[in-house]
Amino acid sequence: MSFKVTVQPAGRSFDVARDEAVLAAAIRQGIGLPYGCRDGACGSCKSRLLEGRVIHGAHQLKALSPAEEEAGFVLTCCATPQTDLTIEARTVATAGEYPVQKVPCRVATIARPAPDVAVLTLQLPANLVFKYRAGQYLEFLLRDGARRSYSMATAPGDAAGGTVELHLRHMPGGKFTDHVFGAMKEKEILRMEGPFGSFFLREEIDKPIVLLASGTGFAPIKAIVELMRQKAIARDAVLYWGCRSKADLYMHDWAEQAAAAMPNLRYVPVLSEPKPEDAWFGRTGFVHRAVMEDLPDLSGHEVYACGAPVMVDAAQRDLVERCGLPADAFYADSFTSEADKH
Repeated sequence: MSFKVTVQPAGRSFDVARDEAVLAAAIRQGIGLPYGCRDGACGSCKSRLLEGRVIHGAHQLKALSPAEEEAGFVLTCCATPQTDLTIEARTVATAGEYPVQKVPCRVATIARPAPDVAVLTLQLPANLVFKYRAGQYLEFLLRDGARRSYSMATAPGDAAGGTVELHLRHMPGGKFTDHVFGAMKEKEILRMEGPFGSFFLREEIDKPIVLLASGTGFAPIKAIVELMRQKAIARDAVLYWGCRSKADLYMHDWAEQAAAAMPNLRYVPVLSEPKPEDAWFGRTGFVHRAVMEDLPDLSGHEVYACGAPVMVDAAQRDLVERCGLPADAFYADSFTSEADKH
């Protein structure tokens, strides 16, 4: 038994199996719905239910509050239909363009640019062309059935057997990152699935761009910068990267070099808690506040934000309410850890 889901205003329809989440069915059928974590934690997939009934699985109240549910909003990642549905959602052109693939990969290199950050380079199978959009993420499939999500930090290549770069912050007690920072060795084989996510540069738009990152949220932003350089995308862009201290700006040199090589890109690092030994004379405070100081009128911009949920939530609220950013011009990927989901 299946139910029919119609997405307005696009008029796209697809079938959802009984006991299947709306979003999972959409991904399976290449329908571009907006989403992030797929786990009821981030709220990126929030849509309005126009007709029909759903049952929600477990989710965080910050992703969908009881008041929002009462007002007719649903989280497509954990809503299962009880009837045919009509939902209102901003469809994402090309989000479902590349098929989700499950493949083995080999750890090619492990680097430690900061004490609690690892940069993994994964070697993909020699015959595989892994297509994705700069900004999307993949998931590791762990032996016990658990999954861990990480954004890809490199722009996609067209050659088979390429590599993918990931930036991982050590979460002490974390099942996967404890292994990465402990026993993981080069040549280890992992299983991954992807691409996922609707966080990527809207190339068809020509507005100036704010790229806003905190911590390892820099990873998908780096991929977008690489894409802009590859394709000679000439839109004005400014990259704000917020970290606690200078050591946390683990690819500061890379960002400076990218800005030097791209006339349309500026780079603004911001430290919230610089140490005395940092001898820091740059910007300080919350990274999104630096954006507000420099760009008080964002009515003609797009913002791409990635990092800790507290930063992403504050940026979305303040940039829309106080800087005139159109609500539909804020694209975000909240880095929800397993701890954030409980």
